[in-house]
Order: sequence, then structure tokens, then C-alpha cells
Amino acid sequence: MILRSGLLLAALFMSFAAQAAIPVKVVVVAMFENGELTGDEPGEYQFWIERLKLKKLDFPLGAHDLHVNDDGVLAICTGGGVTNATASIMALGLDERFDLSNAYWVIAGIGGGDPLDVSLGTGVWAKHVVDGDLLYEIDGREIPSSWEYGLIPLGAKEPNQEATGWTVDTIVYDLNPSLVDWAYELTKDHPVEDTPAMKNFRAHYKGFPNAMKPPFVTIGDTLGASTYWHGELLNNWANDWVQLHAGEKANMVTTNMEDNGTLTALHRLARTDRVDTDRVLVLRTVSNYSFPPPGKSAAWSTTAPYPDQGLPAYEAAFGLGNRVVQTLLEGWDTYRDTVPGS
Repeated sequence: MILRSGLLLAALFMSFAAQAAIPVKVVVVAMFENGELTGDEPGEYQFWIERLKLKKLDFPLGAHDLHVNDDGVLAICTGGGVTNATASIMALGLDERFDLSNAYWVIAGIGGGDPLDVSLGTGVWAKHVVDGDLLYEIDGREIPSSWEYGLIPLGAKEPNQEATGWTVDTIVYDLNPSLVDWAYELTKDHPVEDTPAMKNFRAHYKGFPNAMKPPFVTIGDTLGASTYWHGELLNNWANDWVQLHAGEKANMVTTNMEDNGTLTALHRLARTDRVDTDRVLVLRTVSNYSFPPPGKSAAWSTTAPYPDQGLPAYEAAFGLGNRVVQTLLEGWDTYRDTVPGS
């Protein structure tokens, strides 16, 4: 009888241990992939799988399967767009297989870059993630002559005016500034690839000195929207919009189509302590400019091919992001309980 009881307790313990949540140290978030997840033309996800030797885990609620390794890295590809990102991150956060309570989140993907601020290949760490969808819009053919653009904040009466009525609370998310500064200092001298195609393309941006520089690493805010907007007039709106919602010191430097959805999901999950939003980093590397060079139209520029098919930006997203990932893993005895920069 004693033997049988002991065997029963051992079986129960083994069952509990088998179901215990996997502690995750770093979640890498990519947004889209070109074709297959491995072995072909890379997108944002492929380098992480291949170079960190991540193994597949089924994820039926996601756009793609998850990938993990024994070092504590979990990688997810959300699928492109705000809705995919929100749904995928929420599904991951509620997945009982993982303990994400101490995990750092490294969101690393490509994006458009404001040629007033950055050049192709540049890596940009964000301190603010701003939603560019939640607004009123008037067709361009009906904009009052006194307005620069027809995009109006919810609860306002005209463009670039603070809301005085109904609005929503998911338009801006502030990231941990000390952690962002730490990531920037860690990566600011990390080499970022430059190529002849990039040099040739940026040479068209005469009069925009930052757009003509070789790629570099900097800090700047990112604007997310489901609509792939483009052009100098909308770029003016984007800069105004980010400052209006994130403060006068904010600066729209990159564009994206997912980060506001990802941050919304993470902040919801944080309400039950499933994640720590002080441990979130957003990196966007510039694959294209957000408005055309002098002499070219916005219509041409919107769908113009990215130089080198965006490969240098994919490389930069992995290289800069992985520098942070590996540093967190190497210093885990400290970083598990103490956030870098704090």
C-alpha cells in the first residue's frame, strides 16, 4: 500500500512537472515573412530561426508557429497588420505553456523612415508607439482650404487639435525610457550594412542630409497604422500627430503597421501580471523612405521597389536586436530581477 501510494505521488508530480510553464527570458517579435519560414528569401522572422537554431512549436491561434531554443528565447511572427499583431500577441500571452512574467520583448522589424531624420538601413529604437488609425478622415478633395490635411483627432474639430470630447486610450504607449537608452547605448556602434544600391537610392534625396548618410543607429518614435500611407503631406501629418499625442519632444522617425496592436495586447496582458511592459523594446530598421525624393511623385514612390529588396534592413533588425537578446541572456542572473538602465 505504501509503495502504491508513493508511485501515485510520483506520477502526480511528474504530471505537474510536465505541465509546468516554460520560463521565457526573451520574446523576439517579428511581423511578417517572405514565403517559407526557412531556406528561401528572408523576411523578418527567418534569420532568427536559422541563426539562433530555434525549434518549432505548434501555435494554432497564431499566424505562424512559434520557435524556441534552450537558452530561453521564444520567437513569434505575428502576421502583418495591426489586427494580426494584436490577436497573435494576445494568444501568446494567454498560452499556459509559457511563463512570460519576467520576459523581455524585443520587437524587431523593418519600416519606413522619415528622410528628415534617417537613411536607409538605419536602426531606430522607439520611446513612444503611436496609433495612426484612430482618427476622423475627410477625403482629400473635400478638405477645407485652410487645412493642411484632412485627418482630425477623435474628439477634436480640426487637424492637430487636442481632443476635447470622445476619444480612446490606446493611441499612445510610452516605453521604458531607461531601457530604450540602454539598448541604444549597447547598439549605437554596432555595424549596419551599407550597399551600392542603398547609396544610389539615397543620393536622390538632395537637400535631406540625414537621408543621404550611411546607415546608423538612433532613437526616434514610431507610428503604426493599418494603412500604408505615403507622401510628404502625410509625413507632415505624421510628425504633427506623434507630437500631439506623445508630447512636444516626441519625433516620428519610423512607420510601421503592427506595433500599436502589439503594445495594446501587451498592456492588456500586463493587467494580470502576465507580462511586464517595462521590459518592452521596439526596433524598426529603415527599408524605405516615407516620402519621395525631389523630382519623383508620391504615386511612384509608394510602390517603388526597396533597394536590395530590403535585405539590409532585415539584417539590421536581426543584428541590432540580437545584440540586445544575447546581452540579456548573458546577464540573466542580474536582468531577471533588475531591468537594464534602472
